[in-house]
Amino acid sequence: MLRKMLKDLRRPVLAAVLAGASALPVTAQTLADTMVDAYRHSALLDQNRAVLRAADEDTAAALAQLRPVIQWVAEHTYNYNSGLDTRTTSIALQAQITLYDWGRNAFAIDIAKETVLATRAALVGVEQDVLLGAVSAYLDVRSAVEQVDLQSNSVRVIGQEQQAATDRFEVGEITQTDVAQADAALASARASLSSAEGDLEIAREAYHTATGKYPVKLSAPPPLPKLPANLGAARDIAQRTHPLIVQAQRQATASELGVGAAEAERNPELTGSVGIGRQRSNANSLLRDEYDTVGSASVQMSQTIYSGGRLPAAHRKAMAQRDSARASLLNTSRQVNAAVANAWASIDVARAQIRSIDEQILAAQKAYDGVREEATLGARTTLDVLDAEQSLLEARANKITAEANLQLAHYQLLSAMGLLTVENLKLGIPTYDPSAYYNSVQDAPFTSRQGKSLDRVLRAIGQN
Repeated sequence: MLRKMLKDLRRPVLAAVLAGASALPVTAQTLADTMVDAYRHSALLDQNRAVLRAADEDTAAALAQLRPVIQWVAEHTYNYNSGLDTRTTSIALQAQITLYDWGRNAFAIDIAKETVLATRAALVGVEQDVLLGAVSAYLDVRSAVEQVDLQSNSVRVIGQEQQAATDRFEVGEITQTDVAQADAALASARASLSSAEGDLEIAREAYHTATGKYPVKLSAPPPLPKLPANLGAARDIAQRTHPLIVQAQRQATASELGVGAAEAERNPELTGSVGIGRQRSNANSLLRDEYDTVGSASVQMSQTIYSGGRLPAAHRKAMAQRDSARASLLNTSRQVNAAVANAWASIDVARAQIRSIDEQILAAQKAYDGVREEATLGARTTLDVLDAEQSLLEARANKITAEANLQLAHYQLLSAMGLLTVENLKLGIPTYDPSAYYNSVQDAPFTSRQGKSLDRVLRAIGQN
């Protein structure tokens, strides 16, 4: 009986707790929250981080070329000659090392390092794209919500106009044509509302794709980012910091080294090798086995005198790739300058549009109020009222778009200057360290202790 009383008592208490929990206010998602979610959710960032780790391993592989190669070799041979058969079994341990190559491996290591730095810059570029996509998704959702609210209000207002037109028709003040015009305007407003609701669903899906979450309640955008003093200053910043320019510079440096590496391929190469093994021979005429310990050591120098044109072709190819990288750097610099100028112009245009639209809204509101007042006195038709209401609606809708464009243009400018990163925006979250994996593999680790260190690095950066 007591157990049943306690059970009955818990039910209302649990219901009250659940009711209180459901009544808790939903925390609004800020633009910073959206960018953080996008940074953490992005599979594109994960993909390019893996690309960077692969480039890190190229540095380790280039360094490994300077180290000895040790291998075991097992061999069994059978010979038959004029009734005499001989079997030989051997196992040996061999080591070979490049003693001097006149700069070949040094070029390879430097090229690998420059490639790593270029890939790091590419990763920053991907980070900027991810964050800019998050900003765009956030602003699209907010704009879509505002458009839905605006269209809903328009349906309500035109519905009132349609009802007023019906009432006036019933008392003989207006004709059936006026009522039909009101009906058509109401149907059009409902269609616009449906379109706005569809745009909102599309924006919500784009937000989910960018962040891994559906928007619940988005707060107002933060204050606009601070701009440089002028367009020239913005371009100077972009030329110094934009990841595409940094990437192109590193690639140009690597291509310069590639020319030197192609030239070094014509140089001699000095290698050394040592080996030790155990060999057993058996001949049927001797009826016994012979066991021998075999050791060897050698030094070899070689140089290609004629390669059928392969080495000169490789040299010319390297020079062409160098010229291509230089041109790519120049082209990238110009494209970045253009992107900065476009974003700067977009900010100016959006500001001018907002100022003009504010004036348009003020005038359209006055016109709408006046036409409605005149319509009640019979000096205006229902169509006049609906036209005035539509003009006001369009002005307000245009302001929503212009304000979103102004916000987006500021972040596009940050991206064009190379400043749209988690670190520069001070989002306050741990970021991926592009040097952590490199530091663990740059010495081409092999032992289990170093392998465990690599595992710790991978866990720290969330890849294992």
